[in-house]
Amino acid sequence: MLSALIWLPVLGAALVGFWPGLSASRARFLALAVASSLLVWTVVLFSQFDISNPAIQFSELFPWIETLGLNYHLGVDGLSLPLLALAGILTWIAIYSSNESVERPRLYYALILSVNAGIVGGFLAQNLLLFILFYELELIPFYLLIAIWGGTPQRGYAAMKFLIYTAVSGILILAAFLGLAWLSGSSTFDYKAIITAGLPLTTQLILLTMLLVGFGIKIPLVPLHTWLPDAYVEASPPVAILLGGILAKLGTYGLVRFGLGLFPETWALVAPGLAIIGAISAVYGALTAIAQKDIKRMVAYSSIGHMGYVLLGAAAATEISLIGAVAQMVAHGLILAILFHLVGVIETKVGTRELDVLNGLMSPVRGLPLTSALLVLGGMASAGIPGMAGFVAEILVLQGSYSVFPLPTLVCVVCTGLTAVYFVILLNRTCFGKLDNNTAYYPKVKLPEEIPALVLAVVIFFLGLQPTWLVRWSESTVAAMVATVQIDNEQQVAAVEAPAIER
Repeated sequence: MLSALIWLPVLGAALVGFWPGLSASRARFLALAVASSLLVWTVVLFSQFDISNPAIQFSELFPWIETLGLNYHLGVDGLSLPLLALAGILTWIAIYSSNESVERPRLYYALILSVNAGIVGGFLAQNLLLFILFYELELIPFYLLIAIWGGTPQRGYAAMKFLIYTAVSGILILAAFLGLAWLSGSSTFDYKAIITAGLPLTTQLILLTMLLVGFGIKIPLVPLHTWLPDAYVEASPPVAILLGGILAKLGTYGLVRFGLGLFPETWALVAPGLAIIGAISAVYGALTAIAQKDIKRMVAYSSIGHMGYVLLGAAAATEISLIGAVAQMVAHGLILAILFHLVGVIETKVGTRELDVLNGLMSPVRGLPLTSALLVLGGMASAGIPGMAGFVAEILVLQGSYSVFPLPTLVCVVCTGLTAVYFVILLNRTCFGKLDNNTAYYPKVKLPEEIPALVLAVVIFFLGLQPTWLVRWSESTVAAMVATVQIDNEQQVAAVEAPAIER
């Protein structure tokens, strides 16, 4: 079942890219058919998933290169399952919302499907080397998607910056994985075979730091974020949806899966620093977003702030905070997707993204009323208004983290208010007010162009009103992970206290 989620988009990319004489419309139709099939298959996977079982399910294990310890080992649990659904939805949204007259359509859709295969493979990989292979698979496709279909002449610079940062991220993670396997004496790189308990504390800290920096670049966290504004702004809206919606989640997933999962006893030592970095990221993202004049750049910086909540929840490592961190990954992906899509629609119809130029888009006659209404909804969801998915995720993170890190949590509470500030600025300047008398009628937005935003709005509302569907999948897995961390911490405390008792 899991291999189909990887190899179906690979097969689709090959068909789209190499089918002779395939027209642009047929290439788009074939890519949409593959994305729709992936969504259906993901629903089947959800229907057969046992939410009471915290272990890896639907495991697939085939020997590959045994001399290197590389096995084709896939599996899914409550940590990765919600992210699979997010990847399926946003891939479909990205393909559907792409311009029907996009240049080089066969290459374009083939690259998007390849990105999906790489990211989904990363979520499913249960072998460290296999994870690295999938982790790097999306590197070149994203580089090409930004460099070829970006918006301005600066797209080449943004793509190269993304390539360099992501390559460094992969090198650090690979080095940490190699050190883990060799120093622990494991003959395989399978996740369950790696035991770090016997390693010296200094060695564990070095390896964990390499993972934190590597995945911190991918998320990205302050101060490793400088590639994000350029890449997000230069990428076309569908590619920006994939970048912020699911690629960043590969970083947060890796942080929890391999950082917290492999170093439970060392995590407590770095957790206070991670909580502070999460709070700094939240403050920096919010304040920088307030200062922006480009609405797409404003949304890009807001992403940095919201990733800080995920880091805070992971650092606290309580059951509620980790469930909230997983929920925040999903909610942030959905909210960022609707915002990037609507910003793209506005730029296409109005011809600008500048706050000082945009006004009165809510006008029912000359403006873009439905687009503006959906943008208001997206801003409210990002600000954590109750009744939407963003509120559920943020309240769980803050509630679960306060008892462990009260000060960083209070800082993040303040940042929720700052989020409302910059979205009020955005909405006030773009949607409200009156159009100038000299402003012509803007082109009408056709209903098919609004379908991606409408679908995302329905999902955001549904998960906000029925939060059980957002958190129920990860509860058992997170509970087991937290129990492991607590046991390791108790053993560490006992080992320190035993000599004192003897004396």
